[in-house]
Amino acid sequence: MTATPNSRLPLRCWAEIDLAALERNLRLIRASLPPHIRYVAVVKADAYGHGLHQTVARLMHSGADLFAVATLSEATAVRELGPGWPVLLLSPLLPEEDRYLAEYDLAATVSTAEEVARFDAVGRAAGRPIAVHLKIDTGMGRLGVWHEHAPELYQKIADARHLRLAGVFTHFASPDDDPAFTEEQRRRFLAALARCDGINLREIFVHADNSSGLETMPGASPFNAVRVGLLQFGILPHPNSLLASVHTEPVFSFRTRVGITKTLPRGTTISYGRTHTLTRESTVAILCAGYGDGIPRAASNRAQVLIAGRRCPVLGRVTMDQTIVDVTGVPGVQCGDEVVLVGRQAGAEISLTEFSHWADTIPWETLCSVTKRVPRIYRTALGV
Repeated sequence: MTATPNSRLPLRCWAEIDLAALERNLRLIRASLPPHIRYVAVVKADAYGHGLHQTVARLMHSGADLFAVATLSEATAVRELGPGWPVLLLSPLLPEEDRYLAEYDLAATVSTAEEVARFDAVGRAAGRPIAVHLKIDTGMGRLGVWHEHAPELYQKIADARHLRLAGVFTHFASPDDDPAFTEEQRRRFLAALARCDGINLREIFVHADNSSGLETMPGASPFNAVRVGLLQFGILPHPNSLLASVHTEPVFSFRTRVGITKTLPRGTTISYGRTHTLTRESTVAILCAGYGDGIPRAASNRAQVLIAGRRCPVLGRVTMDQTIVDVTGVPGVQCGDEVVLVGRQAGAEISLTEFSHWADTIPWETLCSVTKRVPRIYRTALGV
């Protein structure tokens, strides 16, 4: 097991990251895909809160084909871990960031003619071509050239002497709940590609699907890569995904400890705003974590935690540094006991999806909301 700095100090609240499970997940996902489909590991936002360096290093070891990130700082961190993997910046670059494309051998997303000119100038100054992925907007309304104008932008890339087209992609807006519109986006994407004269789709990454919308198409489909984000961390974004049958393991768990316990009389009001009133004499435990660690205030009076494998409800509002839970039905709870916020304990489990539901949010946001004061503890043994 490895840990983050200051791991010599006792842990009050921590996240455990099972890197061996991450590697097993990648292998399972790969085994479920056709052999020609390449694995694009999406590791933006500090690898969804799992830790960019540790996660990427393990995915490199496991055989990811391309790493996709959001920011230049994330891209350079991936590049410093290894020179052999393509790294794609999914977000737009600021003009002052352009020169780092050549310095760190990164691929940029292209949505506009202005970006073509800028990146071509970087390649000209560096004396070698810059890799780019053409993004086509098929209905997301965010990045990408509108699909009806994609052939014109493709031609500008093809004419640029110092650019190399390394990929083309789109982004589905509602793959989890609107299959009809997803298919319309897929149709628009394929139609746009068909109008790009001279494009060689066999030599570049062609990707549209992600964990929640994966649908490898039969026959002469040009798709040859899939972007995998949450699924590699053991979280199925959508139960109707083609990969729903892949039984990945949770990589992330979130834990804290009991600070004190005490008994309070019936009628006592709990926490700020007095939003909960005890209906009986109760034993409560004060946990060493709050919204300053990543337990959202929206989970107040809604969430549950595991103590000794038993579910204990959160009472009142979550505060910055502590959370109050009812442990009346759990005998012997004492200071220092481990508390599971997300994860498994004594045969019981609270999933990240369930935890997110209590907070009226999505797993992506939950993972990104676990704060920097929460140490990440890394389990590395591969096991079975």
